[in-house]
Amino acid sequence: MRQEPDLSAGLSAALLPASFQEWFSARGWTPRPHQLDLLARTRQGRSVLLIAPTGAGKTLAGFLPALTDLADRPKRKTGQAQRGIHTLYISPLKALAVDIERNLSRPIEEMALDLRIETRTGDTPSHKRQRQKLVPPDILLTTPEQLALLIASPDAERFFADLRYVVLDELHSLVTSKRGHLLALGLARLRRLAPGTIGIGLSATV
Repeated sequence: MRQEPDLSAGLSAALLPASFQEWFSARGWTPRPHQLDLLARTRQGRSVLLIAPTGAGKTLAGFLPALTDLADRPKRKTGQAQRGIHTLYISPLKALAVDIERNLSRPIEEMALDLRIETRTGDTPSHKRQRQKLVPPDILLTTPEQLALLIASPDAERFFADLRYVVLDELHSLVTSKRGHLLALGLARLRRLAPGTIGIGLSATV
């Protein structure tokens, strides 16, 4: 993503719900320009690639579109069918997915966001995987191999029907391997299941 001029405080207020602004302020932080820029672009329906060094708030930037969208989403009414997953995060490392879950859980709890985030890797117990298919979390953190299994499932259409964002982390390490080919096929299938999905690529290097 090319460098853009700093977004004004007014635009920050327009993009971020009050709970997010208060969360940043309580920590003495202000949203970084690239975080707001990414959020603004995805609000326009555009897929993006963010290249930023470690420690630049890249992960939070990648999840801000999903978190703010989920914060404003109406609650599911009693008796309504279960929603499919809203956001899919794909990492080449299952340990990274676990770390991301731990790191995201804190702001989710502190802002009292009504959403569920879970991991699905080769280490996930079978009973939990089955439960995730029946009652999908809002955000699922997984790997290319697990995505391949999910899209091959008979209930894949229902599971991905509400998919809004796909966050691809450590993208530089995925695109140069056979796992990258597997991921490309998976993403092509996701486009058929959820045509309006927005992609967010994250990388620390080109």
